[in-house]
This record gives sequence, structure tokens and C-alpha cells, in this order.
Amino acid sequence: MTRAGTGKTYASAFAMRELGFKKVLFLVHREQILKQAQASYKKVLPSDISTGLLSGNYKEIEADYLFSTIQTMSRSNILENFERDRFECIIIDETHKAGAESYHKIINYFKPKLLLGMTASPERTDGFDIYKLFDHNIASEIRLQDALKEDLLCPFHYFGISDLEVDGKTIDDNSDFSFLANEARVDHIIKQAEYYGHDGDRVKGLIFCSRNEEAKELSKEFNKRGYNTVALSGSNTQDEREEAIQRLEMDCGNMSSNAEKTLDYIFTVDIFNEGVDIPEVNQIIMLRPTISAIVFVQQLGRGLRKSDNKEYVVVLDFIGNYNNNFLIPIALSGDRTYNKDTVRKYIREGSRIIPGCSTIHFEEITKKKIFESIDRMTTTKRMLTDKYNQVKYKLGRIPTILDFYKLGEIEPMLFINYAKTYDNFLRMVDKDYKITFSLKEEQILAFISALIIDGKRPHELLMLKMMIEDRIINEDSFKNELEKIGEKYKAVDYNSAKRILNMEFIAGADIKKYSDIELISDEKSAKDMFMRSISFWNKLKHVEFRRELNNLIEYGMLRYKDLYSEHDDNNMVLYQKYSRKDVCRLMNWDKDESSTMYGYRIKHNTCPIFVTYEKKSDISDSTKYEDEFINNQIFSWMTRNGVSLNSRESEDIINYKQTGLKICLFIKKSDGEGTDFYYMGEVEPIKWNETTIRNNKGKKLPIVNFIFRLKHSVRDDIYEYIVNG
Repeated sequence: MTRAGTGKTYASAFAMRELGFKKVLFLVHREQILKQAQASYKKVLPSDISTGLLSGNYKEIEADYLFSTIQTMSRSNILENFERDRFECIIIDETHKAGAESYHKIINYFKPKLLLGMTASPERTDGFDIYKLFDHNIASEIRLQDALKEDLLCPFHYFGISDLEVDGKTIDDNSDFSFLANEARVDHIIKQAEYYGHDGDRVKGLIFCSRNEEAKELSKEFNKRGYNTVALSGSNTQDEREEAIQRLEMDCGNMSSNAEKTLDYIFTVDIFNEGVDIPEVNQIIMLRPTISAIVFVQQLGRGLRKSDNKEYVVVLDFIGNYNNNFLIPIALSGDRTYNKDTVRKYIREGSRIIPGCSTIHFEEITKKKIFESIDRMTTTKRMLTDKYNQVKYKLGRIPTILDFYKLGEIEPMLFINYAKTYDNFLRMVDKDYKITFSLKEEQILAFISALIIDGKRPHELLMLKMMIEDRIINEDSFKNELEKIGEKYKAVDYNSAKRILNMEFIAGADIKKYSDIELISDEKSAKDMFMRSISFWNKLKHVEFRRELNNLIEYGMLRYKDLYSEHDDNNMVLYQKYSRKDVCRLMNWDKDESSTMYGYRIKHNTCPIFVTYEKKSDISDSTKYEDEFINNQIFSWMTRNGVSLNSRESEDIINYKQTGLKICLFIKKSDGEGTDFYYMGEVEPIKWNETTIRNNKGKKLPIVNFIFRLKHSVRDDIYEYIVNG
């Protein structure tokens, strides 16, 4: 499995030569690809091996290496003329299409020594297990990021550009055809294409449109403005397509007649998405919504093939108000987790993440459109099921929660957020999953999944692990476990983690869900020592339950190691995201008071402050606090209304040095981000004054404005995102 442009055909040719196969069948889904594949193989194979084509136009069936279309070979009158063991190896190009009956017919007929599949996009959404055809054996896998890192692809410079806006309206998923092909949009596209330019002496571009009518009309408009272009669709013949590609790749030289024959652009919808080799392409323009990360990479891949005298390809993506704009950073980054914060990070950091010489740039307007799309991004059962099946098919077994994390696939917490436990999700979607747990076992799994396995603190995970292994737990033994993973022991953390597992921390609705769970024995034991309860010990006799617990603990520890191990004294990592409940737990509060914390709360000598930077327009006037950054180290914050300088909480904040009060700032851009806030670190008040705010009835209420200095200047990308993104 390798990305478009990485040389799958050549790699297979070298493999055949190395293996010494004399009779090989190479199958493709389109005749145009046949000749390209044959030409590549001829450059690699010994001269005594003959090659031939089998298609509607060619019947060179006596060749040693036969390159055939699926459509032709699957015809019974042709297929059955071959002996079943005629070919030592059968190679299927674009093998993700092999779920079709025509492929099965060929695969089931022949008896080769080796069946080899090649694809840049093995993911399918129709429920077919493509990996099963190959006994789940993956010889090699190279994703876009890997290919760029290994310099297998031509570098690209991607520009996310805002599409045309007319009368305050931008193109969206439902735009009328007349809007897509009007003169103003054509002028806008050409202006941007000429501004961002291309490598080489002249443009050789592909333009992907949303529909064939749009491609035809835009081609006409480009031609009126002096460009040479054509629009191609599925209705064009193979010869017409090949001629267009030749004209696109043609160099003008010094002959004016050549200049008339050359093409500047080919407009199309999807016929060039895969299997077409046009190395000379130096500019790609995308004029359609991104409906699939796979299709995005396929179209991007048309320009990533290396070619002599081609240093880079320019990619212009005209971004409208499309529902699926969030797929753009997913496609560019190769991210498969579908974690919203990870996707936002790719937009913020762009070129810092993409390997090699490639670059990514988004206009500020397009950034905003994509961020809004990410906020609206929902986790559906269908999406989760598709992602689950892809991993199941890849492994050839029911995957554990660890498999998803280790493979870098969808963020496993999405399964838990959707179904409460991974076990619940499996029972929802996989009829092959037969394991059942008792109600009490399910409660324990749900409790651990909800409060512990996110890895934001390792203490509870380590305690659980020690209980499962029937080890003595006291301050000394626990300190040793912490030191093994590089953690410092603090008694307050130890006692806090114990309260979590004792169900003393939980509050509100969690009491009803988890209060009768008994993990720690209430029997008196030696000083500072505790052990697992008898009921928990009995449940651990259930092998599957014990295995699931261990999987959850290992997953949580991996998350801790990768995301949260570099924390500060408050058990938190700068710019990671935390909920109010997380903060209560990590700052060692006795109880979960998240439901009544609201904007801030002073307790246990801590003062966490939670700010939603962009306030909703429909909230009460008395809560429209003017909280804002003055710069990346100074933040202006308002207390709740009704607070004066003489109020206890104002005095506590002002006198923070004398009392040792820890004031921590948490910010999220908008409510669209959910319930978690970015941790901005500790702050100190440097100025304060009492002012007023009006309520909905116009009455003035006292309020205190504090100016805070952040201990750490806000990282540029986070600051830009919150303030301007």
C-alpha cells in the first residue's frame, strides 16, 4: 500500500525480476493504464521476456508478461482459454476495487504462486474485506507523510484560497451551476493561478471540478481568455484521453505549431483520480468540495510524480463554505485519528508538520471556514464502524482498543465517547464479537473509561495495575512504581488517586452510575496500606474481563507517555486540553465540583479560571465579560458580576503571593470546541480595578477587572488561533 506517485508499478516490476517469475498477469481497471504499466516493466525486465496487451483493442495473449484490463480478462470466452496455472504471479493494480465480482471471477479461476495487490487507498466503505483476498499479508505500507519524508515524491506547495464571494455569498455545497461557471469566478481562478504560478516554462495543469457541466463551461471560458484547455469525462474515448495527456505534457520548443497543439489545462471531475501517470503536471487546481480524504490525496497525487526538470508542483484549493472542509487537513496530514484538536493543530501549524520541502498555506478566511467545519464535525456510528472495519480487515481479527492506538488509526476515545465503553461499541457493530460481561463488570469498565484511561494522570492506572497483580499498595511501593516511569511522588497526588478509586471523588450523576463499584477493600489493614476488594478479586477471575482491564490500562499509559508525561507541578501540560472535571481531579480537589464551577472557583488554595474567548451573542448581558488577550503574555479578565474589590475572592487573588494561591488559566476559542479548554499555565495579577457591567434590565453591577501576566508567553500558533483563527 503506497501513495500515488511513489512508484508502485516499478516496485512490482523489480520484485518480479528479483523473484525470477517468467509468466505474470498484470491486471488494471482502465486501458489507458495498460500501456504505462507495460512501458515501466520493459525498462526493468530482461530483454528475453516478452510483454503484451489484452484489452478490447489488443489480443497479445502469448506474451510472457500479459497486461490486461479486468473487463476483458473476466469474459468467460477469454478467461477459460487460459490454463489455470498459466501465471506464476497475478498483480492487481488499484486493488481496492477488487471487491467487484469481475475480480473475484479471475482470482478464483487462476492458481498462481503469488497474488500481489497494489493500491494507494485500501480503505473501503462498502463493508468488503479487501485484505482477506491476500490473507491479511501486507508486504509494505507507505503513507503520504512517509513518502515525502523519504523523498519519493515531488514536493508540493499547497495554498488554501477562498473561493469566489458574490453579494456576500461564498460557493457552498448547494451552489447553482450558474454560480460555479460565471465570468467573475473564472477571472478569480485565473488571477490566483497566475499569481501563485508554477514550476517550469509553461503551465501543465489539471483542474478538478464538481460536475462535468462545470468542467466544460470553465474550459470554454478559459479558452476565451487565451488558454488552450479541454474538458474530459467518462464519455471521452481512450484515444481522446491519451491525446489530451500528450498535448498537456508536450513542450513548445521553438515551433509555433507546437504551441497551438499544447494544452495548458485539462478540466475533469474524477477520471484522473487514480491510475493515470502524468509526471509533467506542475499545477493542480481544486474547484470542488472535499468529500473524501482519500479522493483528495488521489487528486493531489496526480502532481506528485517526479519528473526531470520539475522541482515542485503548485496546488491551489479554492475553499468554499463546504460542510466537509475538515477533511482537508486530515488529507494533507495523513491523520487517521479524527481527533478534532489534532486536526485543528494541522491547520495552525501547516508547514511545520509536513515533511521535506513541501509547504502548506491557508488564507485567514479559509482557516476560519475550516475551523468552523471542524467544530461541526460529528462522530457518527457509520464513520466509527467504517474505521473499525478497516482495522479489523487489516488485522484479520477483532481489534483491541490498543490496536487502534498503535496503528495510528482513529482515536480510540471516540469509540468510548460514543458508546461509553469499547466493549459496548463492539457489541453494537460486530456480530463476531461474542464476549459478555456482567452488569457490575460493565460498570467498572465504564468508570475506568470515563475517568481514568485518558492518561492525563498515571496514578490511578498504576494503582489499578497493582491491584490486578495482587500487589501491596502503600506509599513506598507506589513511589517505586512512579519512579520507574519518571514521575515524582507527591502525597497529595497519591491520596487524590486513591479517592478516585474509592468513589469518594465522584459527584452528581456519576454517583448513581458508579457509587456501588467497590475496587478497594474497606477492611482495615496495616498503616497506609490498601488492597483490592474481595468483589473486585472475584471479577478478576473472569479471564476476558481481566484482559479487557489490562488493555484499557495499557492504552491509558500509552496516552500518558505520549501526551501528558511532560507536565508541570499542577499535573497538566501546556496547551493540552482539559475539562473542568479533569482540573478538579488533577489539582487534587476532594470532590468533583465541575458542575458548579462555571467560570472559576477558589478552593484548596487553587483558582482555575475558565474562559470561552468568543461569547455567544444570545447570553445575558451581565455575563458578556470582556475577557481578552492584550498580547501573548498579558490577559485581561473579568470576575463574575456582583464582585467588588472588597469581596473575599478579589482579596484572595490580589494576595496570592502571601497565601500561595495557584491561579491557572484555561481558554477555549468557542463553545463549538466542546467542554475542554486549553491549559495556558499559571498567571499572576499585575493590575486590578473595580468597574461595572449592566444586566438585561440596565442595572449596573460591580465587577473587578484583573490584568494577568502569564508565566509562559502563549505559543504563536495557539495565540493566533484563539485571537484571530
